[in-house]
Amino acid sequence: MTISIGNIKDAEFSEQQKKNSPGYQAATGDLFKSNVTGGQTYANSINVLKGNNADVVPGTRINEIGQVSNQASEGNFRDQFPDTRTRIDNETKERLRRYSKKRRGGVLRYPLEALTEHTDYLQIDIEEYVPIGDKYVSAPGDDNRYVKGNFITNRAGRRSANRLSTKPLVNAGTILLPIPSNLSDSNNVQYGDSRLNGLAAVGVEAAEGVMTTDLTQGLSGTLEQLGKVRKQTSETLRTGTSAGAALNVLNKALASEAVNIFGGNVTVNDLLSRSNGEILNPNMELLFNNVTLRNFRFQFKLTPRNEKESKQVKLIIRAFKRNMAAQAQGGVVGSGNFFLKTPNVFKLRYRTGRKNHPFLNRFKQCFLTDMQTTYTGEGVYATYDDGTPVSMLLDLSFKEIQPIYDIDYDERPGTEAVGY
Repeated sequence: MTISIGNIKDAEFSEQQKKNSPGYQAATGDLFKSNVTGGQTYANSINVLKGNNADVVPGTRINEIGQVSNQASEGNFRDQFPDTRTRIDNETKERLRRYSKKRRGGVLRYPLEALTEHTDYLQIDIEEYVPIGDKYVSAPGDDNRYVKGNFITNRAGRRSANRLSTKPLVNAGTILLPIPSNLSDSNNVQYGDSRLNGLAAVGVEAAEGVMTTDLTQGLSGTLEQLGKVRKQTSETLRTGTSAGAALNVLNKALASEAVNIFGGNVTVNDLLSRSNGEILNPNMELLFNNVTLRNFRFQFKLTPRNEKESKQVKLIIRAFKRNMAAQAQGGVVGSGNFFLKTPNVFKLRYRTGRKNHPFLNRFKQCFLTDMQTTYTGEGVYATYDDGTPVSMLLDLSFKEIQPIYDIDYDERPGTEAVGY
């Protein structure tokens, strides 16, 4: 007689295990009478085989992979099989690891009507965030944050209504929405006022001269270089002012510092203006300070007109909420619950039919930083029979991951339309 349990074959059982198996006992009739499993009736025997036997002799319990326990059947069935418990724990960890990489794509669309070659719409693709990596920096012009699309996402607008997704999008997928009514983009660069008076500039020049002195030239060579620095500083000072005026400024600076010790708030310019009716020339100039990250805010009015469109609206709201949320499975495998993983990124594109819009701006990859759903779009609470609100307002705020640089306009998609 051949006995198999799962993937365990006949040759891998001992004789005692074979006698304890339900197949052997059913064939010999021992299953329905006093038998080797310790049960006195069929019901008791079934309890033994299911692991529910409360008082039977040791060495009669077999788990799902053919292991025999030498303990009496008290307490948790799996506690009597440590190898099985370890395997189950490992399977649980593996399941959680797979869940952190779970993907369910598809296409969601509002409104439900099919898109034509002349339909303008906003396409939003959801993808997993890719970190910069061990180099920690990315060079301006790197295309790793460009939004180019691929064979699958470029065909999302061709989906018919009966092929749209009916399940939530998880870590992947595409959402198609109408072009918002208030459409704009804003490019900003930060500048700031810079001030540097002439005396401070002379001091900076002298300090740089001292710090660039070559000390390997020996004592005489070093002194010669410092002498040149002193001479150059003196010539620059005479060009801008007189020695007496410079000394006057120095005295005013010392006086202001002394007064401020006692709680005063006096500057050198305050004293110069009061005494001589003049101030130090600030040489003010507007200088480049920093780049900025662009923000995009969209508002969509959602008014589902039938049950299928209602389901699409529900899935769209859920997709944005889920994919903008921090991922609790940790940034890397095995990092545990002390860490959170970066939410997904959103790739935005204005589209016309199957092509990118020929005029409107392009985007780099974005994070969804803020989302607000107003379920009373008309200012009053009203729903259909299934509970779906009659009118809703969906406000989305996206922020680009990288600034815009000039060389971004020299590579696709920056070469298209108005660029970024």
